[in-house]
Amino acid sequence: MKNFIKKALCTAAFIAPSLLINPASAQTYEMTVAGASPGGLWSRLGAGIDSALKAEYPGSTITYQTSGGGLANVAVLERDDASLAIIEDAVLKLAQDGSPPFREPIKDIRVLANLYNWAPMQAVMRKDFAEKYGIKTFSDIAKVKAPITIAINKRGNIASSVAMDMLNEIGAGPDKIKSWGGEIIYAASGEQSNLIQDRRIDMFLNSLFVRQSSILQASNSIDLTLLPLSEDTVKAVDEKSGTKPFIIPGGAYKWAPEAIPTVTISAALAVRSDMDDQTAYNITKALFENYQKIATVHPAMKGLTPEVMASSEGVPYHDGAVRYLKEAGLR
Repeated sequence: MKNFIKKALCTAAFIAPSLLINPASAQTYEMTVAGASPGGLWSRLGAGIDSALKAEYPGSTITYQTSGGGLANVAVLERDDASLAIIEDAVLKLAQDGSPPFREPIKDIRVLANLYNWAPMQAVMRKDFAEKYGIKTFSDIAKVKAPITIAINKRGNIASSVAMDMLNEIGAGPDKIKSWGGEIIYAASGEQSNLIQDRRIDMFLNSLFVRQSSILQASNSIDLTLLPLSEDTVKAVDEKSGTKPFIIPGGAYKWAPEAIPTVTISAALAVRSDMDDQTAYNITKALFENYQKIATVHPAMKGLTPEVMASSEGVPYHDGAVRYLKEAGLR
């Protein structure tokens, strides 16, 4: 009998490593991710984040929570009303610096992964207006003092803030444009396409993916042109807004054959700095090792790679995320 028990114990010890449940895989998470409006790209990113976490930790759930967008999501994290939040890099810089609309620096936000860095600010102008006033570059708007009507995104959207920084940098702020007989109006991305097609605006300036449907739709109705930013303007706006340089490839639109320098807005998955290190590590690992789940949620996300996800700057990565990045050779 003693020999039988001894043999059984030895057998159990031999097979145990392959049969025991991995404690990490048994872990599950129930979290919310703050995004923006329902039905947009960010809601799809929320679904991709949920799929990536489920692939690593079956039974986990990431619930998408609608909000006012990146600026609002800083407050959502501050109040601990969501575990995760999608926030643009330019918003993170404003928060970290304590620049308006933030009243004081916010230092307790960290990043787990960059989600995209290809939403460039595009200065799309009616071709007939550009030809009438000899406007070939973004800076020319101020040089010729054209009576231009420009649509930028709604107040409270970071694309609106960056657009204003761009216009102020070239000397075409709201007061100047008004003195030339023009104006700046605020309109959501979907509205801007209709406004320029109806000739109620001369240009829109917004953060949009290259070849976004709203631009293509407008170009099917009227002739358009795309204005390049100077190197100095790109550098100044990047320093002020936390954006990054970006080149819209030549030929991206048939009516824009030349490469167009501009700036781009990125978006990251952010958390509070007091998130448990192991939790941050586990979530980061799940996202990076299942990044295809996120990359396939929308055609615009096909450029997502682990290298892109590790490229966020300005606000630090969470310590748990840094541990994973070092293990993966990405840091």
